[in-house]
Order: sequence, then structure tokens, then C-alpha cells
Amino acid sequence: MLTAIKGYYEKGKIIMKEEAPVKSKTDVIITFLTEDTKTPGKRIPGGLKGKVSIPDNFNEPLDDLKDYM
Repeated sequence: MLTAIKGYYEKGKIIMKEEAPVKSKTDVIITFLTEDTKTPGKRIPGGLKGKVSIPDNFNEPLDDLKDYM
């Protein structure tokens, strides 16, 4: 069974905000959600203009698919 419980880490201890649904010794996985991870900024329309190009033969049939056409 997988269960997620919210809590926090402070001064070397993990404090859970609710009771764990198990009563015996159980393996756990702890994931730290740090706030210092960079989140992507706001998208800028046209931000890749001049950096991306489409080849002239883009709409031409592919040689690999000739058997199916």
C-alpha cells in the first residue's frame, strides 16, 4: 500500500501532520520538496523566432514510407 502524508522537516526531525495508517515497522520513502528549485518563467510568444527553422522539403513524402503509398 502506498500512502502520502504531509509533514515537514525541522532541526533533523520529520514531523507528520497526521497519523500514519500503519501500526508496525514499515519502510518509508521521504521526498523533500525544496522551494529553491527554479520554476520556468512566463512563456514569451515568438521567443524562438529565428532559432527554429523548417526545411523546404518538410511536406514531402518520406522515403521510408514509399512502400505504403
